[in-house]
Amino acid sequence: MTKRLTGISLAAVLIVGAVRAALAASDYTPVTDERLANPEPQNWLMTRGSYKGWSYSPLDQINSGNVKGLVPVWAVSTGVDSGHEAPPIVNNGVMFVATPYSQVMALNAATGDLLWRYRRKLPEGFSALHNTSRGVALYGDKVYLPGLDAVLVALDARTGNVAWEAKVEDWKQGYYMTMAPLIVKGKVLVGVSGGEFGVRGFIEAFDAETGKSVWKTYTIPAPGEPGSETWQKPDTWKTGGGAAWMTGNYDPDANIVYWGVGNGSPWFGDQRPGDNLYTSSTLALDGDTGKIKGHFQYHQNESWDWDAMNAPMLVDFAKDGGTVKGLLSPQRSGYLYWLQRDNDGGISYINAERYVPQNVFKEIDKNGRPVVDMDHKPGTGRVAQFCPGLWGGKDWPYEAYSPKTGMVYIPANENHCNKFEGKVEERVPGQWWTGVAIPDFHFSVDTKAGFYGEIKTYDVNTGKPGWRQLYSKSMMWGSLLTTGGNLVFGGGTNDREFRAYDASTGEELWHFRTNSGIQAPPSTFEVNGVQYVAVASGYGVDPAFQQQLLGDLLGWQKDVPQGGVVWVFAVGK
Repeated sequence: MTKRLTGISLAAVLIVGAVRAALAASDYTPVTDERLANPEPQNWLMTRGSYKGWSYSPLDQINSGNVKGLVPVWAVSTGVDSGHEAPPIVNNGVMFVATPYSQVMALNAATGDLLWRYRRKLPEGFSALHNTSRGVALYGDKVYLPGLDAVLVALDARTGNVAWEAKVEDWKQGYYMTMAPLIVKGKVLVGVSGGEFGVRGFIEAFDAETGKSVWKTYTIPAPGEPGSETWQKPDTWKTGGGAAWMTGNYDPDANIVYWGVGNGSPWFGDQRPGDNLYTSSTLALDGDTGKIKGHFQYHQNESWDWDAMNAPMLVDFAKDGGTVKGLLSPQRSGYLYWLQRDNDGGISYINAERYVPQNVFKEIDKNGRPVVDMDHKPGTGRVAQFCPGLWGGKDWPYEAYSPKTGMVYIPANENHCNKFEGKVEERVPGQWWTGVAIPDFHFSVDTKAGFYGEIKTYDVNTGKPGWRQLYSKSMMWGSLLTTGGNLVFGGGTNDREFRAYDASTGEELWHFRTNSGIQAPPSTFEVNGVQYVAVASGYGVDPAFQQQLLGDLLGWQKDVPQGGVVWVFAVGK
């Protein structure tokens, strides 16, 4: 139900009245390859705004000078709980929001009026480690949703009716899907979750019109394939993990897709000796065939649940008096990487800097390979503490880049650790299989620390750190959005606040308390000359679990209210 919010300015009400004639679903504008490659500023056509993955919008009607006048215009309950982790996607006045439990809502982006709703009926007996959805993709006149039960669904964008379905994998084997698809030249690319269940990860492309599989690339090579020699124990590759559970980025000029690969399975590397390609890596794939053209592995023989799940941003930066075609990636390990991308898919290492304290890597060598302190590498029957803990210097929430400031903005966490001891377990398909039980995570924090969550910034060209925003009473679990108005928007804290910062200085300029905690990426768009900022509020999954642990360790309130609401804001005039 759409709520007309009380206690807001008359100006905000007038904004709604002026744009109630915004586009209806019947006026839907098809999404083309050209539009995806060159998205219009007034729209937000994909998860991170563009193929480059910057989470940046050039819109500047809302800016550092007037953001204090931002007021809520409309809000809609999603009707479900759990972690809301999808951005509002907007195409010419029509908004699409994915929610937990494989639901999609189509809304009038200016008024919040519901156009249609799709609820997927999940199979009897189905369960997933995370019930969330991280978004939809748009192409032609369709909306594409990866169902939790590992089925890709194509919906008619105007009606919400199912156009086709394609089975991606068998959920009974531990496969499920939470990521938003990536559209590449008429193909819908998806990856799978399930690294904690002992699956073999892959990325698969489907024809956008028919739903037929076009190509499928496994992230764990079979014997005889390149990289297979890094799996030294027979058959460990079959259940080696390497889930591809976050959306990739794309270079249309080179036709190269960049996709992140998750942790090895089980978690303890001594049970699967070798470097274990392509776990904890970025893959460069041919957009037409899915062939692996290059890779970069951030750490070998992964043993800390430090997924490399987020694809790096395509950011060009200065080096030695010239410009490098670059990839930029703050990793879960706590290191920020500067990499070079080649037109043929090659990825080469340039530099890495720690953005949070880390006790596992003694150093990173000239090729980008870390030298690991074995005292901080857990193993089977061997206890080790490692910092940052399994949730990393940052987890899945997206960093952002602003071409106006030349800075990267990282939603980070520090002053936390885990201590593991592995054991050998029998794999049962579809069941937890990591080598350690959840009660044995031994999560800890520095109880004397002055903060735990933060936004950390760096100048991309010089590598020098910029401003920091510290949170003394919360971890940081929110993706960030940068804009042409010199702003950074984000939630992520347990106080339920949605905030705007000056992108150059870090000064907090505005905040608004929502119904729940915000994990989802914000987006911004324009309808009828009015710029809006939108975000879904709804706490759950890992942040909620971590909050329970922090309540025991630090005396914080254990519960953050749950329940999803889409919030949309504009500046009152």
